[in-house]
Amino acid sequence: MPTKEQERALPRRVPGLESLPRPVYGRIESLPNRTLTHRHSHPWVQFSYAIQGVLEVQTDFGRFIAPPQRAVWVPAGMAHRVFSSPRTEMRSLYLRDDVTRWAGDGCRVLAVSDLLRELIRAFSQLPVEYPEDGAEGRLVQVLLDQLRNAPTVDLILPLPRDARLRQIYRALLAHPERQTTLGEWSRRFELSEKTLSRLFQQDTGLTFRAWRQRLRLLAALPLLERGERVTDVALACGYDSTSAFIAAFRQQFECTPGEFFG
Repeated sequence: MPTKEQERALPRRVPGLESLPRPVYGRIESLPNRTLTHRHSHPWVQFSYAIQGVLEVQTDFGRFIAPPQRAVWVPAGMAHRVFSSPRTEMRSLYLRDDVTRWAGDGCRVLAVSDLLRELIRAFSQLPVEYPEDGAEGRLVQVLLDQLRNAPTVDLILPLPRDARLRQIYRALLAHPERQTTLGEWSRRFELSEKTLSRLFQQDTGLTFRAWRQRLRLLAALPLLERGERVTDVALACGYDSTSAFIAAFRQQFECTPGEFFG
């Protein structure tokens, strides 16, 4: 389900490639407006990365958020949509499956080191059909090594499958500031609070409290990245005070909002 911002996004075209001209293909885009691609898949891995702006990849299993210095790894064949915030500068990579045999079959968010960022920058200057022998080919091999070793970061909101939990997800996605408790939700669905809590744990791997906090903090990232005041973001995401928001942010990301985007 798209957020209100995503409903106002402009459609973004998916490249009509039948095959990749080389094992690694780069795509550079400057996106001044919010954009959203339609649901699609392709027979190669996608490494969605932006040097500026916030990306969100949506699959059937979760929402994967990538602020600057993070990227989303989308396996070949996985159906997904990609949302970008305003003023996004994309430096995405498409990779043939035969050079990513080491990768698992799950979508995930990766940290982009300074070295990996510079390798992507250098690769983006190469011609599409770069020589595979010589310096260009060696640069691509180092790039692949760095992608293989990039650590996974926890910027994922697992999506529940149960229809009742989906109702909670849609309500909180539209209004993350709402304080409706699990007990109140359980009464709406005529379930015990214990049963609803167990459903959340089974479907998402998280307690309701932890899942809701992650939804709120991930919703805060695009607002913070575009420079909104921390106090305003905290209130918009359901926190009573700036200090409570910063404490929750530090617990989730091991840094303050200022350090996260520094």
